[in-house]
Amino acid sequence: MSDESGPGAFRAATGRSLEDSSGANQRRYRAFQFSLIGPHCGTSVLEVGAGLGEFASQLTGLERHVVTDVDPDAVAAMAARFADRPEVEARVLDLAQGAIDLGTPVASVVAINVLEHIDDDTRALRALAGMTEPGGNIVLWVPAYMQLYGDFDRAVGHVRRYTPRTMTAAIRNAGLGPVLVKPVNLLGGIAWWATVRRGGVGTPNPRLVRTYDRFVVPVTRAVERRVTPPFGQSVLAVARVPG
Repeated sequence: MSDESGPGAFRAATGRSLEDSSGANQRRYRAFQFSLIGPHCGTSVLEVGAGLGEFASQLTGLERHVVTDVDPDAVAAMAARFADRPEVEARVLDLAQGAIDLGTPVASVVAINVLEHIDDDTRALRALAGMTEPGGNIVLWVPAYMQLYGDFDRAVGHVRRYTPRTMTAAIRNAGLGPVLVKPVNLLGGIAWWATVRRGGVGTPNPRLVRTYDRFVVPVTRAVERRVTPPFGQSVLAVARVPG
């Protein structure tokens, strides 16, 4: 179980400190994520588990963008980061405890590497649906395949890794409609298996992360633009809220 909240939760969930700038080593990977997630987002977005706002910085031109995290220190860091963007508001949200009052529901929700930390993922998905307008999308990016589950997953509190089948089941159990569920990042999955699962690496090596981002991600993005891999490091899912 990893329903941890409060100061220090960002470190517990990611293995990074608030001062850790290693997210800059994943610039191409963030762009890859954005290319897959962005088309499913409407003009207003709630981002859950936004961390330090590294993915959020790519979402521009929105009418409203609510960035949230379970760690209030991370939320404060995002509030400072986006102080010059009036459409962005930073809020504390512990999804394991349920929804928060947004005033007006958003057109879409983005949750990257969040759901795997929560024991009751059905309840969490229903909470996300409660903050989304009817007919809106909930976009999920989660770690894939228990064959890749290793020491790093345990260290950061992953309850599970998903397959397209288990992700689809979770979506349906929450009363939502699966629009898209597929594995992504085949080469990343192979690299993860070799270095973390088989190699016993407890935390990602910054040098390897930089190398992967520079050389492997562009190949992955080019290939997966044309074909859906049979396996991957992550599962991308889009769930539709009944309307």
